[in-house]
Amino acid sequence: MPPGISTLAAETPTLSAANTGFMLICSALVMLMTPALAFFYGGMVRVKSTLNMLMMSFISMGIVTVLWVLYGFSMAFGTDIGSVVGWSGDYLGLSGIGVDELWDGYTIPVYVFAVFQLMFAVLTPALISGALADRVKFGAWALFITLWATAVYFPVAHWVWGAGGWLFEMGVIDFAGGTAVHINAGAAALGVILVIGKRVGFKKDPMRPHSLPLVMLGAGLLWFGWFGFNAGSWLGNDDGVGAVMFVNTQVATAAAMLAWLAYEKVRHGACTTLGAASGAVAGLVAITPAGGSCSPLGAIAIGAIAGVLCAMAVGLKFRFGYDDSLDVVGVHLVGGVVGSLLVGFFATGGVQSDARGLFYGGGLEQLGKQAIGVGAVLAYSLVVSALLALIIDRTIGMRVDEDTEIAGIDRSEHAETAYDFSGAGGGTGTRPSVTAPVAAPDEAVPTAPAKNPQQDRKVDA
Repeated sequence: MPPGISTLAAETPTLSAANTGFMLICSALVMLMTPALAFFYGGMVRVKSTLNMLMMSFISMGIVTVLWVLYGFSMAFGTDIGSVVGWSGDYLGLSGIGVDELWDGYTIPVYVFAVFQLMFAVLTPALISGALADRVKFGAWALFITLWATAVYFPVAHWVWGAGGWLFEMGVIDFAGGTAVHINAGAAALGVILVIGKRVGFKKDPMRPHSLPLVMLGAGLLWFGWFGFNAGSWLGNDDGVGAVMFVNTQVATAAAMLAWLAYEKVRHGACTTLGAASGAVAGLVAITPAGGSCSPLGAIAIGAIAGVLCAMAVGLKFRFGYDDSLDVVGVHLVGGVVGSLLVGFFATGGVQSDARGLFYGGGLEQLGKQAIGVGAVLAYSLVVSALLALIIDRTIGMRVDEDTEIAGIDRSEHAETAYDFSGAGGGTGTRPSVTAPVAAPDEAVPTAPAKNPQQDRKVDA
Protein backbone atom coordinates (compact mmCIF):
# COMPACT_ATOMS: atom_id res chain seq x y z
CA MET A 1 0.00 0.00 0.00
CA PRO A 2 1.49 3.37 -0.97
CA PRO A 3 -0.02 5.96 1.40
CA GLY A 4 2.69 8.57 1.24
CA ILE A 5 4.15 8.35 -2.26
CA SER A 6 2.47 9.70 -5.37
CA THR A 7 2.57 7.60 -8.52
CA LEU A 8 0.62 10.16 -10.49
CA ALA A 9 1.77 13.00 -12.69
CA ALA A 10 3.91 15.78 -11.22
CA GLU A 11 1.12 18.34 -11.32
CA THR A 12 -1.16 18.82 -8.36
CA PRO A 13 -3.73 15.98 -8.32
CA THR A 14 -7.41 16.76 -8.68
CA LEU A 15 -10.29 14.69 -7.42
CA SER A 16 -11.04 11.75 -9.70
CA ALA A 17 -14.65 10.58 -9.66
CA ALA A 18 -13.55 7.25 -11.17
CA ASN A 19 -10.88 6.52 -8.56
CA THR A 20 -13.12 7.75 -5.75
CA GLY A 21 -15.98 5.51 -6.84
CA PHE A 22 -13.62 2.58 -7.28
CA MET A 23 -12.21 3.01 -3.79
CA LEU A 24 -15.65 3.26 -2.20
CA ILE A 25 -16.57 -0.04 -3.87
CA CYS A 26 -13.31 -1.59 -2.66
CA SER A 27 -14.05 -0.35 0.87
CA ALA A 28 -17.44 -2.06 0.76
CA LEU A 29 -15.80 -5.28 -0.47
CA VAL A 30 -13.33 -5.23 2.43
CA MET A 31 -16.18 -4.58 4.86
CA LEU A 32 -17.88 -7.73 3.50
CA MET A 33 -14.83 -9.75 4.46
CA THR A 34 -15.57 -9.48 8.19
CA PRO A 35 -19.06 -11.08 7.98
CA ALA A 36 -17.53 -13.56 5.49
CA LEU A 37 -14.90 -14.42 8.08
CA ALA A 38 -17.68 -14.88 10.63
CA PHE A 39 -19.35 -17.46 8.37
CA PHE A 40 -16.01 -19.15 7.64
CA TYR A 41 -15.13 -19.47 11.32
CA GLY A 42 -18.74 -20.09 12.36
CA GLY A 43 -19.02 -23.18 10.20
CA MET A 44 -15.73 -24.57 11.51
CA VAL A 45 -16.75 -24.71 15.17
CA ARG A 46 -19.16 -27.07 16.90
CA VAL A 47 -22.85 -26.17 17.02
CA LYS A 48 -22.71 -25.00 20.62
CA SER A 49 -20.17 -22.24 19.76
CA THR A 50 -21.54 -21.00 16.43
CA LEU A 51 -23.15 -17.76 17.58
CA ASN A 52 -20.23 -16.83 19.77
CA MET A 53 -17.90 -17.25 16.81
CA LEU A 54 -20.10 -15.05 14.63
CA MET A 55 -20.32 -12.39 17.32
CA MET A 56 -16.56 -12.31 17.89
CA SER A 57 -16.20 -11.02 14.33
CA PHE A 58 -19.24 -8.77 14.32
CA ILE A 59 -18.29 -6.95 17.53
CA SER A 60 -15.05 -5.88 15.88
CA MET A 61 -17.05 -3.87 13.36
CA GLY A 62 -18.59 -1.91 16.21
CA ILE A 63 -15.61 -1.38 18.48
CA VAL A 64 -12.88 -0.70 15.94
CA THR A 65 -15.05 1.63 13.87
CA VAL A 66 -15.58 3.93 16.85
CA LEU A 67 -11.92 3.76 17.90
CA TRP A 68 -10.79 4.52 14.34
CA VAL A 69 -12.88 7.67 14.17
CA LEU A 70 -11.88 8.85 17.66
CA TYR A 71 -8.12 8.35 17.41
CA GLY A 72 -7.13 5.27 15.41
CA PHE A 73 -6.79 6.98 12.04
CA SER A 74 -4.68 9.66 13.68
CA MET A 75 -2.36 7.08 15.27
CA ALA A 76 -1.95 5.10 12.07
CA PHE A 77 -1.74 7.86 9.45
CA GLY A 78 -1.23 11.14 11.26
CA THR A 79 2.03 13.10 11.27
CA ASP A 80 4.91 10.80 12.12
CA ILE A 81 6.30 10.79 15.66
CA GLY A 82 9.67 9.05 15.94
CA SER A 83 8.89 6.63 13.07
CA VAL A 84 6.76 4.64 15.53
CA VAL A 85 3.30 6.21 15.59
CA GLY A 86 1.35 9.00 13.97
CA TRP A 87 -0.71 11.80 15.44
CA SER A 88 -2.75 14.63 13.95
CA GLY A 89 -5.32 16.82 15.67
CA ASP A 90 -7.23 17.22 12.42
CA TYR A 91 -7.83 13.46 12.30
CA LEU A 92 -9.24 13.15 15.83
CA GLY A 93 -12.91 12.41 15.38
CA LEU A 94 -12.29 13.02 11.65
CA SER A 95 -13.38 16.54 12.53
CA GLY A 96 -10.70 18.61 10.80
CA ILE A 97 -10.95 17.07 7.34
CA GLY A 98 -12.45 18.99 4.43
CA VAL A 99 -15.10 17.28 2.33
CA ASP A 100 -13.03 17.62 -0.83
CA GLU A 101 -9.59 17.41 0.82
CA LEU A 102 -7.44 14.88 -1.05
CA TRP A 103 -5.16 12.27 0.42
CA ASP A 104 -1.63 13.53 -0.16
CA GLY A 105 -0.47 12.74 -3.70
CA TYR A 106 -3.66 10.96 -4.75
CA THR A 107 -6.93 11.72 -6.45
CA ILE A 108 -9.23 10.39 -3.72
CA PRO A 109 -10.58 12.30 -0.68
CA VAL A 110 -9.06 11.76 2.76
CA TYR A 111 -12.44 10.44 3.89
CA VAL A 112 -12.27 7.69 1.27
CA PHE A 113 -8.76 6.68 2.28
CA ALA A 114 -9.81 6.72 5.94
CA VAL A 115 -12.83 4.47 5.40
CA PHE A 116 -10.85 2.05 3.23
CA GLN A 117 -8.21 1.71 5.94
CA LEU A 118 -10.94 1.41 8.57
CA MET A 119 -12.10 -1.84 7.02
CA PHE A 120 -8.58 -3.28 7.35
CA ALA A 121 -8.50 -2.24 10.98
CA VAL A 122 -11.87 -3.94 11.60
CA LEU A 123 -10.90 -7.21 9.94
CA THR A 124 -7.53 -7.73 11.60
CA PRO A 125 -8.62 -8.35 15.24
CA ALA A 126 -11.52 -10.45 13.94
CA LEU A 127 -8.93 -12.79 12.41
CA ILE A 128 -7.51 -13.48 15.87
CA SER A 129 -10.84 -14.79 17.14
CA GLY A 130 -10.57 -18.09 15.28
CA ALA A 131 -7.74 -19.21 17.53
CA LEU A 132 -9.83 -18.65 20.67
CA ALA A 133 -13.02 -20.52 19.77
CA ASP A 134 -15.15 -22.15 22.48
CA ARG A 135 -13.55 -20.65 25.58
CA VAL A 136 -13.33 -16.84 25.84
CA LYS A 137 -15.76 -14.55 27.66
CA PHE A 138 -17.42 -12.19 25.23
CA GLY A 139 -16.85 -9.15 27.46
CA ALA A 140 -13.18 -10.02 27.86
CA TRP A 141 -12.87 -10.39 24.08
CA ALA A 142 -14.44 -6.96 23.54
CA LEU A 143 -11.96 -5.42 25.98
CA PHE A 144 -9.08 -7.24 24.30
CA ILE A 145 -10.06 -5.84 20.90
CA THR A 146 -10.12 -2.33 22.31
CA LEU A 147 -6.69 -2.62 23.90
CA TRP A 148 -5.11 -4.57 21.05
CA ALA A 149 -6.25 -2.21 18.31
CA THR A 150 -4.85 0.71 20.29
CA ALA A 151 -1.55 -0.79 21.40
CA VAL A 152 -0.76 -3.04 18.44
CA TYR A 153 -2.71 -2.52 15.23
CA PHE A 154 -2.67 1.27 15.00
CA PRO A 155 1.10 1.60 15.63
CA VAL A 156 2.01 -1.33 13.37
CA ALA A 157 -0.11 0.08 10.54
CA HIS A 158 1.94 3.27 10.87
CA TRP A 159 5.23 1.34 10.80
CA VAL A 160 4.28 -0.42 7.59
CA TRP A 161 2.18 2.10 5.64
CA GLY A 162 2.40 5.50 7.31
CA ALA A 163 4.67 8.15 5.79
CA GLY A 164 7.62 8.21 8.17
CA GLY A 165 6.94 4.75 9.61
CA TRP A 166 10.24 2.96 10.13
CA LEU A 167 9.44 -0.14 8.05
CA PHE A 168 7.90 2.02 5.32
CA GLU A 169 11.02 4.18 5.16
CA MET A 170 13.27 1.11 5.18
CA GLY A 171 11.60 -0.10 1.99
CA VAL A 172 9.78 -3.16 3.32
CA ILE A 173 7.20 -4.16 0.68
CA ASP A 174 3.76 -5.00 2.01
CA PHE A 175 1.24 -4.25 -0.68
CA ALA A 176 -1.93 -4.92 1.29
CA GLY A 177 -1.22 -6.41 4.71
CA GLY A 178 1.04 -9.46 4.94
CA THR A 179 2.78 -7.98 7.98
CA ALA A 180 0.30 -5.39 9.28
CA VAL A 181 -2.73 -7.68 9.00
CA HIS A 182 -1.88 -11.38 8.77
CA ILE A 183 1.41 -11.76 10.63
CA ASN A 184 0.10 -9.24 13.15
CA ALA A 185 -3.11 -11.21 13.76
CA GLY A 186 -1.43 -14.63 13.64
CA ALA A 187 1.26 -13.66 16.15
CA ALA A 188 -1.39 -12.11 18.40
CA ALA A 189 -3.42 -15.32 18.26
CA LEU A 190 -0.39 -17.34 19.32
CA GLY A 191 0.34 -14.95 22.17
CA VAL A 192 -3.19 -15.13 23.54
CA ILE A 193 -3.61 -18.90 23.34
CA LEU A 194 -0.33 -19.41 25.17
CA VAL A 195 -1.89 -17.43 28.02
CA ILE A 196 -5.43 -18.83 28.12
CA GLY A 197 -4.60 -22.47 27.44
CA LYS A 198 -6.32 -25.31 25.64
CA ARG A 199 -9.98 -26.17 25.14
CA VAL A 200 -11.50 -28.86 27.31
CA GLY A 201 -11.04 -32.10 25.39
CA PHE A 202 -8.26 -30.86 23.10
CA LYS A 203 -6.64 -33.86 21.37
CA LYS A 204 -9.30 -36.16 22.92
CA ASP A 205 -12.79 -35.16 21.79
CA PRO A 206 -13.93 -34.77 18.18
CA MET A 207 -14.05 -31.08 17.30
CA ARG A 208 -15.08 -31.25 13.68
CA PRO A 209 -16.74 -28.40 11.75
CA HIS A 210 -20.50 -28.48 12.21
CA SER A 211 -21.30 -26.92 8.78
CA LEU A 212 -18.91 -27.28 5.88
CA PRO A 213 -21.36 -25.51 3.53
CA LEU A 214 -21.14 -22.48 5.83
CA VAL A 215 -17.35 -22.72 5.69
CA MET A 216 -17.42 -22.79 1.88
CA LEU A 217 -19.80 -19.84 1.76
CA GLY A 218 -17.50 -17.84 4.01
CA ALA A 219 -14.44 -18.78 1.96
CA GLY A 220 -16.15 -17.78 -1.28
CA LEU A 221 -17.17 -14.40 0.13
CA LEU A 222 -13.67 -13.87 1.48
CA TRP A 223 -12.22 -14.59 -1.96
CA PHE A 224 -14.66 -12.12 -3.50
CA GLY A 225 -13.98 -9.40 -0.94
CA TRP A 226 -10.23 -9.89 -1.20
CA PHE A 227 -10.21 -8.31 -4.65
CA GLY A 228 -11.14 -5.04 -2.99
CA PHE A 229 -8.64 -5.70 -0.19
CA ASN A 230 -5.76 -6.23 -2.63
CA ALA A 231 -6.52 -4.35 -5.84
CA GLY A 232 -7.83 -1.35 -3.91
CA SER A 233 -4.60 -0.97 -1.98
CA TRP A 234 -2.99 0.95 -4.83
CA LEU A 235 -5.61 3.67 -4.22
CA GLY A 236 -6.53 4.14 -7.86
CA ASN A 237 -6.48 2.81 -11.41
CA ASP A 238 -4.16 5.24 -13.17
CA ASP A 239 -1.17 3.02 -13.96
CA GLY A 240 -2.36 -0.60 -14.07
CA VAL A 241 -0.65 -1.79 -10.88
CA GLY A 242 -4.00 -2.50 -9.23
CA ALA A 243 -5.00 -4.60 -12.24
CA VAL A 244 -1.85 -6.71 -11.89
CA MET A 245 -2.67 -7.20 -8.22
CA PHE A 246 -6.21 -8.28 -9.10
CA VAL A 247 -4.90 -10.91 -11.52
CA ASN A 248 -2.24 -12.13 -9.10
CA THR A 249 -4.82 -12.46 -6.33
CA GLN A 250 -6.91 -14.83 -8.43
CA VAL A 251 -3.91 -16.78 -9.70
CA ALA A 252 -2.21 -17.31 -6.35
CA THR A 253 -5.45 -18.31 -4.64
CA ALA A 254 -6.19 -20.93 -7.27
CA ALA A 255 -2.64 -22.31 -7.07
CA ALA A 256 -2.73 -22.50 -3.28
CA MET A 257 -6.06 -24.32 -3.26
CA LEU A 258 -4.75 -26.91 -5.73
CA ALA A 259 -1.50 -27.31 -3.81
CA TRP A 260 -3.32 -27.82 -0.48
CA LEU A 261 -5.61 -30.42 -2.06
CA ALA A 262 -2.65 -32.21 -3.64
CA TYR A 263 -0.93 -32.35 -0.25
CA GLU A 264 -4.12 -33.74 1.31
CA LYS A 265 -4.44 -36.38 -1.38
CA VAL A 266 -0.87 -37.55 -0.94
CA ARG A 267 -0.86 -37.30 2.85
CA HIS A 268 -4.38 -38.47 3.67
CA GLY A 269 -5.87 -39.98 0.51
CA ALA A 270 -8.72 -37.51 -0.02
CA CYS A 271 -9.37 -33.94 -1.18
CA THR A 272 -11.67 -32.27 1.35
CA THR A 273 -13.93 -29.25 1.12
CA LEU A 274 -12.32 -27.88 4.28
CA GLY A 275 -8.95 -28.24 2.58
CA ALA A 276 -10.16 -26.41 -0.52
CA ALA A 277 -11.48 -23.52 1.58
CA SER A 278 -8.38 -23.36 3.75
CA GLY A 279 -6.05 -23.58 0.76
CA ALA A 280 -7.81 -20.69 -0.92
CA VAL A 281 -7.46 -18.54 2.20
CA ALA A 282 -3.77 -19.47 2.49
CA GLY A 283 -3.22 -18.27 -1.07
CA LEU A 284 -5.08 -15.04 -0.42
CA VAL A 285 -2.95 -14.41 2.67
CA ALA A 286 0.36 -15.12 0.92
CA ILE A 287 -0.28 -12.98 -2.15
CA THR A 288 -1.45 -10.02 -0.08
CA PRO A 289 2.05 -8.61 0.57
CA ALA A 290 3.60 -9.90 -2.66
CA GLY A 291 1.08 -9.47 -5.47
CA GLY A 292 2.07 -5.91 -6.34
CA SER A 293 5.68 -6.83 -6.95
CA CYS A 294 5.55 -10.17 -8.78
CA SER A 295 4.39 -11.51 -12.14
CA PRO A 296 1.45 -13.93 -12.58
CA LEU A 297 3.94 -16.80 -12.87
CA GLY A 298 5.48 -15.66 -9.62
CA ALA A 299 2.00 -15.56 -8.10
CA ILE A 300 1.47 -19.21 -9.06
CA ALA A 301 4.71 -20.14 -7.31
CA ILE A 302 3.89 -18.08 -4.20
CA GLY A 303 0.40 -19.59 -3.98
CA ALA A 304 1.62 -23.16 -4.44
CA ILE A 305 4.37 -22.79 -1.84
CA ALA A 306 1.98 -21.23 0.65
CA GLY A 307 -0.66 -23.91 0.04
CA VAL A 308 1.73 -26.74 0.91
CA LEU A 309 3.47 -25.02 3.82
CA CYS A 310 0.23 -23.87 5.44
CA ALA A 311 -1.30 -27.34 5.04
CA MET A 312 1.72 -28.74 6.85
CA ALA A 313 1.68 -25.99 9.49
CA VAL A 314 -1.86 -26.63 10.75
CA GLY A 315 -0.63 -29.85 12.34
CA LEU A 316 2.06 -28.14 14.40
CA LYS A 317 -0.39 -27.37 17.20
CA PHE A 318 -0.72 -31.07 17.95
CA ARG A 319 3.03 -31.55 17.92
CA PHE A 320 3.79 -28.57 20.16
CA GLY A 321 0.60 -28.60 22.25
CA TYR A 322 -0.86 -25.12 21.67
CA ASP A 323 -4.58 -25.04 20.95
CA ASP A 324 -5.09 -22.84 17.90
CA SER A 325 -8.76 -23.74 17.43
CA LEU A 326 -9.26 -22.76 13.77
CA ASP A 327 -5.64 -22.55 12.60
CA VAL A 328 -5.08 -18.83 12.62
CA VAL A 329 -1.39 -19.46 13.30
CA GLY A 330 -1.09 -22.14 10.64
CA VAL A 331 -2.79 -20.13 7.91
CA HIS A 332 -2.46 -16.43 8.68
CA LEU A 333 0.86 -16.28 10.51
CA VAL A 334 2.60 -18.86 8.33
CA GLY A 335 0.96 -17.61 5.13
CA GLY A 336 1.84 -14.02 5.95
CA VAL A 337 5.46 -14.93 6.66
CA VAL A 338 5.73 -16.97 3.47
CA GLY A 339 4.24 -14.27 1.26
CA SER A 340 6.28 -11.48 2.84
CA LEU A 341 9.58 -13.33 2.53
CA LEU A 342 8.92 -14.51 -1.01
CA VAL A 343 8.80 -10.88 -2.11
CA GLY A 344 12.57 -11.07 -1.65
CA PHE A 345 12.70 -13.80 -4.28
CA PHE A 346 9.95 -12.96 -6.79
CA ALA A 347 9.87 -9.13 -6.96
CA THR A 348 10.38 -8.29 -10.63
CA GLY A 349 11.22 -4.61 -10.27
CA GLY A 350 8.63 -3.76 -12.90
CA VAL A 351 5.30 -3.41 -11.08
CA GLN A 352 4.82 -1.36 -7.90
CA SER A 353 8.49 -0.38 -7.51
CA ASP A 354 11.93 -1.03 -8.96
CA ALA A 355 12.91 -3.32 -6.06
CA ARG A 356 14.10 -6.68 -7.39
CA GLY A 357 14.19 -10.04 -5.66
CA LEU A 358 16.86 -12.70 -5.71
CA PHE A 359 15.45 -14.45 -8.78
CA TYR A 360 15.47 -11.17 -10.75
CA GLY A 361 19.02 -10.06 -10.08
CA GLY A 362 18.36 -8.09 -6.91
CA GLY A 363 20.53 -10.12 -4.59
CA LEU A 364 19.61 -10.50 -0.94
CA GLU A 365 18.92 -6.84 -0.14
CA GLN A 366 15.13 -6.93 -0.45
CA LEU A 367 14.92 -10.32 1.26
CA GLY A 368 16.82 -8.85 4.20
CA LYS A 369 14.38 -5.95 4.46
CA GLN A 370 11.43 -8.32 4.30
CA ALA A 371 12.91 -10.50 7.04
CA ILE A 372 13.33 -7.47 9.33
CA GLY A 373 9.70 -6.46 8.74
CA VAL A 374 8.45 -9.98 9.41
CA GLY A 375 10.51 -10.39 12.57
CA ALA A 376 9.66 -6.98 14.02
CA VAL A 377 5.89 -7.26 13.59
CA LEU A 378 5.81 -10.89 14.72
CA ALA A 379 7.79 -10.25 17.90
CA TYR A 380 5.98 -7.04 18.85
CA SER A 381 2.50 -8.45 18.31
CA LEU A 382 3.28 -11.74 20.05
CA VAL A 383 4.69 -10.14 23.20
CA VAL A 384 2.21 -7.26 23.56
CA SER A 385 -0.79 -9.49 22.81
CA ALA A 386 0.29 -12.02 25.40
CA LEU A 387 0.73 -9.26 27.98
CA LEU A 388 -2.71 -7.81 27.23
CA ALA A 389 -4.30 -11.26 27.53
CA LEU A 390 -2.47 -11.86 30.81
CA ILE A 391 -3.66 -8.56 32.28
CA ILE A 392 -7.27 -9.25 31.30
CA ASP A 393 -7.09 -12.82 32.56
CA ARG A 394 -5.69 -11.73 35.93
CA THR A 395 -8.32 -9.00 36.38
CA ILE A 396 -11.75 -9.80 34.94
CA GLY A 397 -10.86 -13.29 33.72
CA MET A 398 -10.63 -14.22 30.05
CA ARG A 399 -11.99 -17.78 29.98
CA VAL A 400 -15.43 -19.12 30.73
CA ASP A 401 -15.56 -21.83 33.37
CA GLU A 402 -15.21 -25.48 32.41
CA ASP A 403 -18.88 -26.36 32.86
CA THR A 404 -19.92 -23.49 30.59
CA GLU A 405 -17.43 -24.53 27.94
CA ILE A 406 -18.68 -28.11 27.98
CA ALA A 407 -22.36 -27.10 27.88
CA GLY A 408 -21.79 -24.53 25.15
CA ILE A 409 -20.68 -20.94 25.19
CA ASP A 410 -23.59 -19.68 23.07
CA ARG A 411 -26.15 -20.06 25.85
CA SER A 412 -24.02 -18.61 28.62
CA GLU A 413 -22.67 -15.60 26.69
CA HIS A 414 -25.54 -14.81 24.31
CA ALA A 415 -28.64 -16.57 25.71
CA GLU A 416 -29.30 -18.08 22.28
CA THR A 417 -28.54 -21.10 20.14
CA ALA A 418 -27.68 -21.13 16.45
CA TYR A 419 -30.31 -23.68 15.45
CA ASP A 420 -33.80 -24.28 16.82
CA PHE A 421 -34.56 -27.98 17.01
CA SER A 422 -37.84 -27.59 18.91
CA GLY A 423 -39.88 -28.46 15.82
CA ALA A 424 -37.90 -31.59 15.02
CA GLY A 425 -39.43 -34.96 15.73
CA GLY A 426 -42.97 -33.60 15.11
CA GLY A 427 -46.48 -34.73 15.96
CA THR A 428 -46.25 -35.07 19.73
CA GLY A 429 -47.29 -31.53 20.57
CA THR A 430 -44.45 -31.29 23.08
CA ARG A 431 -41.41 -29.13 22.94
CA PRO A 432 -38.28 -28.86 25.04
CA SER A 433 -37.95 -26.26 27.75
CA VAL A 434 -36.72 -22.86 26.61
CA THR A 435 -33.93 -23.07 29.15
CA ALA A 436 -32.97 -26.68 28.46
CA PRO A 437 -29.66 -27.01 26.61
CA VAL A 438 -29.89 -28.22 23.04
CA ALA A 439 -27.40 -30.95 22.31
CA ALA A 440 -25.03 -30.34 19.43
CA PRO A 441 -25.47 -32.93 16.67
CA ASP A 442 -21.82 -33.98 16.88
CA GLU A 443 -22.20 -34.59 20.59
CA ALA A 444 -25.69 -36.12 20.79
CA VAL A 445 -24.58 -39.42 19.23
CA PRO A 446 -21.05 -40.81 19.57
CA THR A 447 -19.31 -40.78 16.23
CA ALA A 448 -16.25 -42.55 14.96
CA PRO A 449 -13.20 -40.41 14.21
CA ALA A 450 -13.12 -38.95 10.72
CA LYS A 451 -11.36 -41.13 8.18
CA ASN A 452 -9.43 -38.09 6.99
CA PRO A 453 -7.48 -36.42 9.83
CA GLN A 454 -7.71 -33.11 7.95
CA GLN A 455 -11.35 -33.00 9.02
CA ASP A 456 -10.15 -32.60 12.60
CA ARG A 457 -7.12 -30.56 11.55
CA LYS A 458 -4.92 -33.30 13.03
CA VAL A 459 -2.81 -33.24 9.92
CA ASP A 460 0.51 -34.32 11.31
CA ALA A 461 -0.57 -35.48 14.76
